[in-house]
Amino acid sequence: MTTIRDVTSDELQLFGAIVGRLERLTPETDLRAAVLGDVIRLLRADFGASYVWRSELVRFQHRVGHNMDPDNLKTYDEWFQFHDPMTAQLRQCRRATFVEQVLPRREMVRTEFYNDFLARDGLHHGINMYVFDGDQDLGDFRIWRSAHRPDFEQRDLDLLDALEPFLRRALQRGAQRYEQLTPRESDVAALVARGCTDRDIARLLNIGFATVRTHINRAMQKRCCANRAELAALIAREGLNA
Repeated sequence: MTTIRDVTSDELQLFGAIVGRLERLTPETDLRAAVLGDVIRLLRADFGASYVWRSELVRFQHRVGHNMDPDNLKTYDEWFQFHDPMTAQLRQCRRATFVEQVLPRREMVRTEFYNDFLARDGLHHGINMYVFDGDQDLGDFRIWRSAHRPDFEQRDLDLLDALEPFLRRALQRGAQRYEQLTPRESDVAALVARGCTDRDIARLLNIGFATVRTHINRAMQKRCCANRAELAALIAREGLNA
């Protein structure tokens, strides 16, 4: 059994609170958003982001950020994830890993990725964890400290490793929320997010009223939304376009 050193009593309580929350969260809740801030606190870090790899789209989606500029994260969504020198290698590790293990800092600080993305928010020391269910990517946790803070240590790897089984179980329960919508479901959901009524959607897409309801119900089921307001908010947050 691994002994995790340098953990305060408050941090032990925080660890327990994170685990308890993970066990209680229902599938319709985005648990990454629910625990990311506390995971960052537990690791004595400053910044963090989380994505889910969508193999059918060959890209990361469903972004959650903490203490990072949303506009800067948007540049990752649109550009830097396709020009990222570290994440593919970190994913292959399939466990908590120091960023410097796959990209030494002296090389990282010379990259466009560092100077035009990471450094804009002050990210310097990194530790990442990618959670899998077999070959299915359930989600990741990308945790960073600023340049004036010390490097991450073994304690931080051990804490993430200890959290991993609880994160994996909770992410498995919610994995269906990222099931891909069909093109027509995406069209309908995007119009719902824009505030269109069912009759508006039927007219705009030239489909039957009952068909609109079917697409909305399927989209809500796939995204674990209890009603169209939740669906609209989720789709708007994810930035899906009609």
